[in-house]
Parts: sequence; structure tokens; C-alpha cells
Amino acid sequence: MGKAAREVSARERIKSQRERERKEQARRRVITIVAVVAVVLAVVGGGWWYYQRGKSETVSGGLAPITFQQDGSIAMAKPGVQKPVVDVYEDFQCPACKLFEESSSATLKNMAADGQVKVVYHPINIFSQEPTLGNTMRASSAARCVPAGQWSAFHDRLFKEQPPETRSGFSLDDLVKWGKEAGVTDPGFESCVRSQKHAQTQAAFSKKVFDAKLVPDGTPTLRLNGEIIDNNVAFSPGSLRQAILDAAK
Repeated sequence: MGKAAREVSARERIKSQRERERKEQARRRVITIVAVVAVVLAVVGGGWWYYQRGKSETVSGGLAPITFQQDGSIAMAKPGVQKPVVDVYEDFQCPACKLFEESSSATLKNMAADGQVKVVYHPINIFSQEPTLGNTMRASSAARCVPAGQWSAFHDRLFKEQPPETRSGFSLDDLVKWGKEAGVTDPGFESCVRSQKHAQTQAAFSKKVFDAKLVPDGTPTLRLNGEIIDNNVAFSPGSLRQAILDAAK
């Protein structure tokens, strides 16, 4: 091979090598772009999934019937529904309980109305000093004066009107007013609230719950078929719904 031919051959090899390098770089760019897109989609998808799980429901229809149970708790369930059971231990003065009501209570109401769960409320009193002690006792005692048909509306109003922990609230005048606005027409309702007729019963009920160590970490405490539900689930409506559905299998 002459010198000229060798030079031509070398140029061809260099050209061929550069072409291979160009194609390899293009392939790597495509792989990088695909990987970045996949990561972005995973992040967006995960965020959307998380958002949906944490999104609060709205009460979509009527409520399941309310019944007062012999032990002093209040059950919300369609006739014949015995399980799964979600026990809700809450205090009308407890800020975390109010947050739970705002995030997940509609899920429980919707599922109870659909016959998917029996919800049992246990209003208790976790505070021992004023003004919160008086607040929670007035509210919980008044709730025991409310007939079953208006209990849920009154319960929800108490959380909506929850006073700060630093000042007196839930006045007797307000409790009477809110009861009537919830639809209570029982002529004995007002005197029941103003005399705090059920205060001792409420205190005994609360003590029984604490003595049984049913709320080891305070309120709110949710139990699903007796087992405590982690707060990460309780405060995530989608996760709470799924946990109840799984328990029903």
C-alpha cells in the first residue's frame, strides 16, 4: 500500500471512529432523557397518589343511624352492621381531635352510611386544669343531653366552635343555642345542659376509659377491631378507608 493509500485508510478509520463515538453519545443522551422523564413521572405520580390519599372527603349523603349504647358510647352504623368496628376516643377540647374531625371524620361517616363500618364514639375528658377542664366537661355533659337524631350535628358543632386552650369556652348559653340550632326540640334539653345533669356520668365514663388504658397516647385514639390505628393512617382519609376495607376482608 502506498503512502497516499495509507493516509486515506487512516482518515477513513478516524472518520469511522468519530461516527461510532457520535452515535454512542446520542444513545447516552437518549438514555439520560428517558431516565429523567421516568424520575419526574414517578415523583409527580407519587405526589398525586399521596395527595389523593390525604385528601379529605365530604359527606356524600345521609348518615347512618346513631344509637346510645349501654356503656355510654355512641354508635353510628346501619342496622345489622357489627364489623369492622372503629372506636374513636376524642375530647371536644382537644385540638388534635379537631384536626382529625376536619381530615377524616367524613370518611367514617360515608363508610358507616354505606354499611362498611360501625363507628363507635367515646367522648372523654383528658384535661385536668382550668380552663380546659371546665370546657371539656360542659361540652361532653351537654352532648349527653342531645337526642340521637341530633347528636352528630351537635358533635360536629362542638369541634367547629372549639375554644383555644387558654380561655374559657363552651358556655352554657352557647351550648343551649347550638343544640337548638342542631334541631333539638326536647323541652328538657336546656335544663339538662344548664344543670350539667350528666357531668358525673361523663366523668365516670371517662375514668373507666383511662383505667382500661384504652388511650395510652392521648386523643384522638382510633382503634380498628380493637387495634390502635397509627396516626399516619388515621389522619390520611384514603389510608384510613383502605385500612377499614382490608379489615372487612
